[in-house]
Amino acid sequence: MRVVYGGTFDPIHHGHLRLAIELRERLGVPAVSLVPSHIPPHRGAPGATSADRLALLHRAVADEPGLVVDDRELSRGGASYTADTLRQLRRELGAQEPLVMVLGSDAFAGFESWRDWQAIAGLAHVVVIPRPGGELEPQSVPARLLETSPARTLDALWAAPAGGFIWLELPLLDISATAIREHLQQGRSPRYLLPDAVLAEIRERGLYGVHPACPRNTN
Repeated sequence: MRVVYGGTFDPIHHGHLRLAIELRERLGVPAVSLVPSHIPPHRGAPGATSADRLALLHRAVADEPGLVVDDRELSRGGASYTADTLRQLRRELGAQEPLVMVLGSDAFAGFESWRDWQAIAGLAHVVVIPRPGGELEPQSVPARLLETSPARTLDALWAAPAGGFIWLELPLLDISATAIREHLQQGRSPRYLLPDAVLAEIRERGLYGVHPACPRNTN
């Protein structure tokens, strides 16, 4: 089974990382792939470039073999449409291997506005993680997809390559990338909201309004 967890990761923080670890353990897979988007079609431009966000991701998972970075959306260029990513993965995996896409309920609430959303069930299972402010309207398309899903348990995901929609509650850390960016722009410390290695990289690169760190004197 391949499990992919996409997002802007702007910047990657402990909330993202802990959720990915929880997913790996609950789904019983050796690794979860973090897929940073290049140009997100449903939100404003990220605060850092794709290359910078990718570098932060690599720093974040350097010591965690259970989390891997998949940069296919950055390499593909253009707007990052989920259906295109899943088609590419399905070609690589073949027709029978289960493929799981993970997203928050806030993103899933607008699922029917995604490009080619009807094709996604034929490409992957969808695991929805409830998030504050991400409640679904009872008669909405996303709610009906969950209610009528042929796979309603995690074990059922292994029985088919795609097609299931599952609501999965996991422990969440109340950390916001928006709040981290605001901390940095205001000169406040975001330490312990994200890995120290990521914070060091942000300072070295001068991201999110931080003045670049001075080069070290190695003489």
